[in-house]
Amino acid sequence: MFFIGLMVLLALVTRIVQQMLPTINPDIQTAMRWGAAGAFLFAAMDHLTTPERYLPMMPDYLPAHSEFILFTGLCEIAGAIGLTIPRVMKLAGLMLAIYAVAILPANINNALNGLSVEGLPQARTYYWIRLGFQPLIIAWLLFAADWIKPSSIIPPQTR
Repeated sequence: MFFIGLMVLLALVTRIVQQMLPTINPDIQTAMRWGAAGAFLFAAMDHLTTPERYLPMMPDYLPAHSEFILFTGLCEIAGAIGLTIPRVMKLAGLMLAIYAVAILPANINNALNGLSVEGLPQARTYYWIRLGFQPLIIAWLLFAADWIKPSSIIPPQTR
């Protein structure tokens, strides 16, 4: 849940900066991309610097747990950078949305088994609530990367 809070906070900061600088074209999707990019960079640094925290979350049926965690951190970095590059932001958003689906087994495993992960709340309820945010993160990424068109959900005068 920290991740989604960070994503929202960074998007809001970006939106404020957009409003303050007349040379920047203010739009919500750009702010959302920067918010997601910052949150994914934060997550990547955590995966790369403290991979042992994530080992208990890994389901037994997945091989090479340490390597998988390293790979997720690298994917998060690549996706975060991609979200900030207009030429590849659409692909990056789609790949991060797919990534958010791909990590569901680890999150489900954690919720089902009530695993103790250092630095995260120990209450089982937390992990179930956290699972509920996965679709929101996926929708955020798809909207921010222009897979879901703003015209379908945001009136033109507020874009």
